[in-house]
Amino acid sequence: MTARIDLAVPAVRWLRQKATLKEGTVLQSFAVDEVHGHLYVLQLRRGGGKAGNLCLNRLDLQGGRLGHMYLQGFGHGVSLGVQHASDGTVWIWTEADAEDGYGRGVTRFRFFDGAVRTTKDVKVRHPIPGSTGNQPSVCMATKRIAVRHRVDGTPRYRVWDLDAFVARDYSEPLADFAQTGTHPDPDIPFQGYALHGDLVYQLAGTAYDAKANPPAKHGNAHLSCLDIRTGKLIQRRRTEAGHSLDFREPEGLAVRHGAGPGPRLLLGLASGAAGERRFSIYYKQGKPGAA
Repeated sequence: MTARIDLAVPAVRWLRQKATLKEGTVLQSFAVDEVHGHLYVLQLRRGGGKAGNLCLNRLDLQGGRLGHMYLQGFGHGVSLGVQHASDGTVWIWTEADAEDGYGRGVTRFRFFDGAVRTTKDVKVRHPIPGSTGNQPSVCMATKRIAVRHRVDGTPRYRVWDLDAFVARDYSEPLADFAQTGTHPDPDIPFQGYALHGDLVYQLAGTAYDAKANPPAKHGNAHLSCLDIRTGKLIQRRRTEAGHSLDFREPEGLAVRHGAGPGPRLLLGLASGAAGERRFSIYYKQGKPGAA
C-alpha cells in the first residue's frame, strides 16, 4: 500500500514568482525528471487554446529555463508525465490529437530544444476508444501510468502497468473508476492531478476574484486524494499555499521523490498580470519511508 501524503500538513515554498517560462501564459501542468534534475512545465501558446497548441519548457530545479519546444494540436496540457526507460531514454507523456482544445489520445516523445511537433510527427495512442479529454500522469516509483479521460462527458481515471501500456496492451487496466471529490462546489474547475502508487491526488480551484473568490479569504483551492483500488475519496483539504500571490490560480500537481525524507506533493500556482504570468510551486512533505 502506498503511504499517503497528509493534505493537512502546512505547505512549504519551493519556487516563487518565477518569470522564466517561454510564453506569457499560466503554467498548466508540470513534472520532475528525478534522474537529471529537470522540471518540465506545459503552457498554452498565446492564442492557441482552441487549437490545442502547447509550449513545453525544460527548467533546472531553481526555475531557470534550459529550453523549450512547441506541441501543435496536442491539447490543453492539464497533466504530463516523465518516464525513464531501461535504455536511459527520457520520454515525455502528454495528451495529443486535440479536438476543441483537448486531447482525444495520449503520446510520448523525447525533448529537443527548439523543436516543433504536430500530432502527425508522433504516434498517438487511443487507449479508451471514443473518449475525450485524455490526460496522462506517470508514477515511476511503481511504473504505472494513469489517463484521466471523459466518457459521455463524465470524467474517469484508468490506470495501467507502464510496460504493458508502452507495449500497447490496454486490455487489463489495474484500475478504472470515476473522478470524484475534487471540490465541495461541483462547479469549481478541475486543475490537475498526479498518480502516486495506489493514490491519485487532485487539484481544483479558481483564480482570485473580488466577489466570488476574494484574496482576503485566501482562495478556494482544494487538494484531494483518491484510492485507485476503490475509487473512494480518502481526504480533501482547502489549501492556502501562496495566498499572498496576486491572481493566484491553482495549476498542476506532481509528486517528487529524492528531495526530502519522503515524497513531496507539488502544487503549482499562477500569478502576475495577463500576458506576463509567473509561476510558483509549493509542496506538502510526506513522511519518511513513504513509497
